[in-house]
Amino acid sequence: MTQKKLLRSLAGDAMDVPPVWLMRQAGRYLPEYRATRAKAGDFLSLCYNPELAAEVTLQPIRRYGFDAAILFADILLIPQALGADLWFVTGEGPRLSTITEASGMAGLKGKDDIHETLSPVYETVRILSQELPKETTLIGFAGAPWTVATYMIAGRGTPDQAPAHKLREEDNATFEALIDLLIEATIEYLDMQVKAGAEVVKLFDSWAGSLKGEAFDKYALAPAKRIIGELKSRHPDLPVIAFPREAGDKYIGFAKAVGADALAIDTSVDAAWAAEHLQGDSCVQGNLDPKLMVTGGEELDREARRICDALRGGPHIFNLGHGITPEADPENVHRLLEAVRG
Repeated sequence: MTQKKLLRSLAGDAMDVPPVWLMRQAGRYLPEYRATRAKAGDFLSLCYNPELAAEVTLQPIRRYGFDAAILFADILLIPQALGADLWFVTGEGPRLSTITEASGMAGLKGKDDIHETLSPVYETVRILSQELPKETTLIGFAGAPWTVATYMIAGRGTPDQAPAHKLREEDNATFEALIDLLIEATIEYLDMQVKAGAEVVKLFDSWAGSLKGEAFDKYALAPAKRIIGELKSRHPDLPVIAFPREAGDKYIGFAKAVGADALAIDTSVDAAWAAEHLQGDSCVQGNLDPKLMVTGGEELDREARRICDALRGGPHIFNLGHGITPEADPENVHRLLEAVRG
């Protein structure tokens, strides 16, 4: 039996003190991250510099001693590796060349042609697998096909993913061709992360909640099932965390349906409800509101303990319900760890 706490939770162990890590734990709330990013020049240069990407991944581990480190990268590196133009606008976020019709697909590469662009990411994983403390689990990740497709179709983040829904409804053949390509590329990308040393992988479907009914099953659940099934056929002992954010009642049964070992839940989910409806199928990861990392105080302590108490009866990984924000106070992370770990 492995001694790493996160791997124990993913294997189904219920612990009095759950393992802890935070989404976006390497990020702009930390002064050492901002200094390293300035050294890199810009965000993409940081993602593609293995030494500096490994450094920012290690920074929160040194500062806080989290039970897991998540690879520093971005979900939009796959579109870039497939041939899309990608750039970041300061204060506004990513921009991409768009796929709005079949001709746009013709300009993209195949799943086997992504590795030259992504090789620095695999090197970052190799560095981390050597440099992380022996008790710290290394998590690799990718964006889920639907979420990545929304950016590729709109050319940017959108509040309601309307351009992607429009393409899905009006030119379903092109939409499905893009989803299929992203499924295949994501399998190859995560496979290489695991070969480089990732011990767990996480699939982020940040916009899953805008898919309703049958569309959710076709474009959130089915792709996750294909990706996870293929990864587990290649790496039978690989634990996978799925995060279909804002899935609501569709969270129920999702982990079992796709073969995930853990289901990450967003802030809209009550932890007691998750214990009743989700924890019987898999480990549950979550789900403190990131706002509390800004405001802190006794409410942070109270909410962290409430979540731990609610999920104590089964396997649980403590995390936020979404990524930590740049406004978070680094001291509140210490406070959170004291509340969770006692």
